[in-house]
Amino acid sequence: MLYCSNFERYKLHKMSLIKNNQDQFELLRKIQKKPAASQRELASELGFSLGKLNYCLKALKKKGFVKLKNFQKKTNKINYLRYVVTPKGISERTKLTISFMRRKMREYDELKKELKTQKKLNDKKL
Repeated sequence: MLYCSNFERYKLHKMSLIKNNQDQFELLRKIQKKPAASQRELASELGFSLGKLNYCLKALKKKGFVKLKNFQKKTNKINYLRYVVTPKGISERTKLTISFMRRKMREYDELKKELKTQKKLNDKKL
């Protein structure tokens, strides 16, 4: 698409933010459940490429939602690195959960209205 109106650009931006929030929410959940998981395991379980996972992890680290901890002083450090969700990350995950639930409730209400309208139209036809 060569040209987008400001409204279309805004909608695309908003949709990408929602998708990023969903990705970050899923990653925060997965890290909290499996802090010992490698990046490769996380990427596989979330259906992300390794590059996308790295991008999300960097964003979460930059925001202060996740920390990288080295739990043992060994030469094979890669096996002892763990991601830890910070209190700020837990708070953000809670906010994202609430936002997700609100969005799903709105979608549910809209579908319910749609079904009700469709049922009335069908009843009128009979």
